[in-house]
Amino acid sequence: MARSVTAATRHDAAWRDPAGVAVQWTGEGPVDPRLLAHRTRGAFWDVLAEHRLTLLVTREYEHLLLALHRGPRGPEITHLPIPHPNGLAVDHARGIVHVASTRNPNQIIDLVPAKAPGAPSRTLVPVRTRLLPGSLYLHDLALIGGKLHGNAVGQNAVVRIDADGAHTRVWWPRSIETARGPRFGPNFLQLNAIAAGPTLATSFFAASADAPGARRPGHRNFPVDRRGVIFSGRTREVVVRGLTRPHSARLHQDRVWVDDSGYGTVGVCDGGRYEPVTTLPGWTRGLAFHKHLAFVCTSRVLPRFHHYAPGLDPARCVCGVHVLDTRDGRLLGSLVWPEGNQLFAVEPLPERFTTGLPLAARGRLAAARTKALFAGFTTIAGKDAPR
Repeated sequence: MARSVTAATRHDAAWRDPAGVAVQWTGEGPVDPRLLAHRTRGAFWDVLAEHRLTLLVTREYEHLLLALHRGPRGPEITHLPIPHPNGLAVDHARGIVHVASTRNPNQIIDLVPAKAPGAPSRTLVPVRTRLLPGSLYLHDLALIGGKLHGNAVGQNAVVRIDADGAHTRVWWPRSIETARGPRFGPNFLQLNAIAAGPTLATSFFAASADAPGARRPGHRNFPVDRRGVIFSGRTREVVVRGLTRPHSARLHQDRVWVDDSGYGTVGVCDGGRYEPVTTLPGWTRGLAFHKHLAFVCTSRVLPRFHHYAPGLDPARCVCGVHVLDTRDGRLLGSLVWPEGNQLFAVEPLPERFTTGLPLAARGRLAAARTKALFAGFTTIAGKDAPR
């Protein structure tokens, strides 16, 4: 009888955490508060306040989606646990944030702003998820022509992801084509970034290699130094060479920007060449723009990946977000997590779209607000979506 009661108690207590239920993942319990401890330099919070922005950041190996916002009471960092979050894409027309969860199976989690009595307004909550095979190995996400697309790194291709969870290969480099057909697996190129244009033809794609070889990404002897490339969506051929493990390619003001991760720089591609704009203290990955501002993430270099970063001193790398003025490359401010590790994507959103995520620092008030939110939220979407 005692054993039965114990089991019944355990089963009754399971799946009581609203955040775990919301993303269908219990994780490892509450987030260690040391992971959220941070320090800032310069005008980081002032920039967010001046431009009325909320900054979303994915911390992939710590399984966290974070939101940074300067509210009436001061700086706020809220979060939501998600298994290995990678790419972010925002559908402003529909009021949806798409997050790639790159575990097996892969998932696309959709979040929308919501409101509830006693809880902050315009908090992002998850409302649906699509399961996809892990062989896609999803990384970057982007809206192209109003449709969600993702890097299927495990298939050396870009896929369109439909609302019902179906996916279709829609683009791949010419270099993977053979007489027997394209080589859609395994991962040969680390094709992991989308500089999204209005169409696939006007987009660009970043990879760590230009063509399949005997050694593949993940192998310790995979050559990386200056082997990275940018592909043209139109020709499916290389248009820029000389990068080292590039990430987060983006189109901004008709120019391709990219993080040259292995050397800790961010820069632009002009005339078929990469020109660094600035060097930052870490593995650059994560890049997004708002007007003349560039938000760039840096990460630590994991010991097993030291050979991927020939231009970095791992001991000097930090986990953080930095804001630059694109007009002159000047660093305006930084936020660093001393206990942080790896970041993947960053996205600035107007505070009229969202002011944060469901979970805040520990405390009775924070817990009560989270419970109230998940117990009775009303989504703000469709015709009421923030634009």
